Amino acid sequence: VGHDSGIIVLRGRTGREEPIFLQILTGQIRYSIPEEMKKGSVIGSVAQDLGLDLQRLRAGRARIVSGENIQYTELKTDKGILVVNERIDREQLCGDVTPCSLSFEMILENPIELHRVTVEILDINDNAPFFPNTDIQFEMSESAMVGAKFPVESAVDPDVGVNALQNYILSPNNYFILKQHANPDGSKYAELVLQKPLDREEHPTLPLKVIAVDGGNPQRSGTVNIKVSVLDANDNAPVFNQSVYRAVVVENAPKGTYITTVNATDADSGSYGEIIFNFSKIKGSTVDMFSIDENTGVISVAGLIDFEKEKKYELRLEARDRGGLTGTSKVIIDVIDVNDNVPVINIMSFSNTISEDAPLGTTIAVINVKDADSEKNGQIKCAIDKTLPLKIQSSLTNYYNLVADQHFDRETTSEYDITIIATDSGSPPLSSSVTLQLRISDVNDNGPLFDKTSYSAYVKENNSPGMSITTVSAASDADWGQNARVSYFLEEKEINGVAVSSLVSVNSETGVIHAVRSFDFEQIKWFEFNVTARDAGSPPLSSVATVRILIQDQNDNPPQVLYPVQTGGSLVAEMVPRSADVGYLVTKVVAVDVDSGQNAWLSYKLQKATDRALFEVGLQNGEIRTIRQVTDKDAVKQRLTVIVEDNGQPSRSATVIVNVAVADSFPEVLSEFTDFTQDKEYNDNLTFYLVLALAVVSFLFITCLVVIISVKIYRWRQSRILYHSNLPVIPYYPPRYSDTLGTGTLQHVYNYEVCRTTDSRKSDCKFGRAGSQNVLIMDPSSTGTMQRIQSFLRHTLTWSWADCCRNMALISSESTIKWQVRAFILVFFIEATVCQIRYSVPEEMRKGSFVGNVAEDLGLDAKRLKSGGARIVSGDNSE
Repeated sequence: VGHDSGIIVLRGRTGREEPIFLQILTGQIRYSIPEEMKKGSVIGSVAQDLGLDLQRLRAGRARIVSGENIQYTELKTDKGILVVNERIDREQLCGDVTPCSLSFEMILENPIELHRVTVEILDINDNAPFFPNTDIQFEMSESAMVGAKFPVESAVDPDVGVNALQNYILSPNNYFILKQHANPDGSKYAELVLQKPLDREEHPTLPLKVIAVDGGNPQRSGTVNIKVSVLDANDNAPVFNQSVYRAVVVENAPKGTYITTVNATDADSGSYGEIIFNFSKIKGSTVDMFSIDENTGVISVAGLIDFEKEKKYELRLEARDRGGLTGTSKVIIDVIDVNDNVPVINIMSFSNTISEDAPLGTTIAVINVKDADSEKNGQIKCAIDKTLPLKIQSSLTNYYNLVADQHFDRETTSEYDITIIATDSGSPPLSSSVTLQLRISDVNDNGPLFDKTSYSAYVKENNSPGMSITTVSAASDADWGQNARVSYFLEEKEINGVAVSSLVSVNSETGVIHAVRSFDFEQIKWFEFNVTARDAGSPPLSSVATVRILIQDQNDNPPQVLYPVQTGGSLVAEMVPRSADVGYLVTKVVAVDVDSGQNAWLSYKLQKATDRALFEVGLQNGEIRTIRQVTDKDAVKQRLTVIVEDNGQPSRSATVIVNVAVADSFPEVLSEFTDFTQDKEYNDNLTFYLVLALAVVSFLFITCLVVIISVKIYRWRQSRILYHSNLPVIPYYPPRYSDTLGTGTLQHVYNYEVCRTTDSRKSDCKFGRAGSQNVLIMDPSSTGTMQRIQSFLRHTLTWSWADCCRNMALISSESTIKWQVRAFILVFFIEATVCQIRYSVPEEMRKGSFVGNVAEDLGLDAKRLKSGGARIVSGDNSE
């Protein structure tokens, strides 16, 4: 197996040579197989002989390109072998040409590899020699001289080599022997040679048999029966004037075209001197290409002359007189080639889609061109349109590569129609063409663009959640397909402490902005946020637009009466002396409307009154005045119902009851308004519920206090047992806790560790660095010192600790009692929530194997784990 590889180098303007990213590997292998093998028979292991693995054959889409109408072989890519696909008949395929072989190419892609495979077809003895005519009659003069030669029609054997015609055998007789001769092309012919003078009177006819045998195993043969008729004396045979004639003929010459004339003479006279010309059938159907006039010896074209099939013809000539004597000669006819075959273009490999960012020199197609003509008529040049961003260059003999010569831009040109023209050098030149369609695949090099940078939309308050507010859309994305598919997203931000995603949402596909909840103009009048348009390319590109939502007020709030205050259990009354004049100001109804604009314009009207003729209400200011002089006949108790309406559409209203006492003294008023005293039953019920709530809270507090003290005593007893034991100390660091006494988010994290051991009844304090794990977050606003904590731990906390390390917050020192109470509660909190469990597992356990039930062992339920965001913090690189 021979291998070679080539790299094509381009010379730029600077004169430097640079590779163009094309590497084609070529190889050549040759196999020999006998003809007539069964379909599916193995020819050879292509993968092994070329040094390729099966995965390379499959990934490279290995295939065979032969250019023949019949695919004689097939490549099994799954096994890497070459097998017989069709019956191979060497005689039909090559005739008498030796050696006979099939040549084709095997192509692989990514990278492109080209390997030439030649399969030599070995002949087997599958054809017996045969004579074109099974019976031959000879007429010989009895005066024929001893040694006279009489040619025998040659037998034909399509096989070649040792399987071809090897010998002629003459049946036993007394008059003739058989002499064999070889033609220049290797074929054999025989002549009967007279050994004994003929005697017509004794034997007027002589029956002979000539057997043609080949050299195959088993040997095959063919027989011709020869009947020799003895004539009267004709002692001169025809003689050609040349032993070899030469002539030329142009291929595709029409039938009847003159080629040459042969001549022969016979010294005899009469009928023995008349000569008949004909061809000796030496080489199959070759003689059918030409004809000879039996009287004149003119040779002319009788069939289709094709230079590509046969470049030269050799014909044996016979000149026979009427006496049966013959003379022989040979004519050699050379065929002149004409440019009658157009170039044939075969696309060996073609990538119909290429990325627009493909580098220069990327191979797009591999092209094979063939021309059956010879010399200049078979020399081919390939060309493409020079305006295309491509170029075509020769790689191997009759192979061309179509490569990228410029950078592509799909947004400018998305596809190219490439016409490849192959022209030969004949006169006149012939050409053929093939058109390839190359599509440029998109690369995400263009981001989406909004049709404007900012949008404004109005929405009325009290809108329905999910209502469409407005639409933002990317006007264009010059890319295509997935790279042009735009999705819309909200940029996270807070508006008045509320995430924008809780106010509005955007449809990721259409860009429609929906209200997530109902808006209240009185809480928020407008807000802004950003919408990002992002395509689906890799990496994605995006642009941002600003959206402003303006809330429009609606009349959704009724007026609220500020004065007079309406209470359920107390009486409020305005006193009017009986001496009041007309226009006396009794009181003023004060109301407000939280709406804005005309929705907040209020008007006041008197709806009902004990005496409508006594009072009036100001339409705009809500002032209640008398409209006449108060008399003694007017009732002391006056009840006015005032309605307050806004100016919205539809309008909303509120009513207020104003009690007016027409009297000059308070006792007179009190006697009239006894029916408005406070509801005693209501007050009794309220007192009952307050006492009940206080009792429940006190009970819960005492219960919690007892439980905490019990837990502390139990742990103190356990720590005493551990203190007197020899158990090893296992250090444990509880998780990080937040200071619940702080008033805000800390800018920095201060961590302190307070550690005690089972061997010491004193506290050893250790300061930890900020940000360490398993420590308690401290309040930086604390002003106490570490000495105060140590003193507090030594004198105030008298229990022992079961674990190695405990974390404790530095308590704020606003007052001694305050920080001591805080420390007491915090220590109890830590003690109540820190636990330790231990499991033992063998190494190499599978992922997902059960270790232990943490919830059950810690006395927690599954809901507590979920709601508490339970997680493992190990500090290791791997979990």
